[in-house]
Amino acid sequence: MPAKKQISKETLIENAFQIVRSKGMNALNMRTLAKMSNCSTQPIYLSFGGGAEELKAEVTKRIADTFDEFIKNEIESEKYPEYKAIGIGYIRFAKEEKELFKYLLMRNRKDECEWQDASFDKSTYIIMKNYGLYKDEAQKLHAEMWIFVHGIATMFATGYLDWEWDTVSEMITDVFNGLTKNKEVIK
Repeated sequence: MPAKKQISKETLIENAFQIVRSKGMNALNMRTLAKMSNCSTQPIYLSFGGGAEELKAEVTKRIADTFDEFIKNEIESEKYPEYKAIGIGYIRFAKEEKELFKYLLMRNRKDECEWQDASFDKSTYIIMKNYGLYKDEAQKLHAEMWIFVHGIATMFATGYLDWEWDTVSEMITDVFNGLTKNKEVIK
């Protein structure tokens, strides 16, 4: 009679996510996950027939969903204009979820462009909708803003700085205003 799984795939994904959240993706392996889940490695291999790569893909999806939730929550708070809220959410994710940010946004992802491209397209659309720019202008503006915001986020994630949110907000506004100074942007 085949072995019966005693632990759900969802629980294993959540436990793996917690390992990555606290110690980074390099800390995740089948033994570490088995120990955290109070089981042998057998139920893990039963749940993830593709082995460690399938587990890693599921955890990566969970991390991307968490990132998306940060952005969504920042937009829904309505504390900032929609496009600025995306930048603040990006930085907040880096500050509050350092290991998740490092894995998702501070590694070579050139072969994983689908998620990244969709995120870039959403931001470009928001610029077009809210500021009246054509697609090419909106893409350029977003790329320039993303470089700035990613720099701040990286410094938060690595512990290089820990500024107050008012300072971060003011700097994002200053850079946005500087980049749009010679463009006809609805502010």
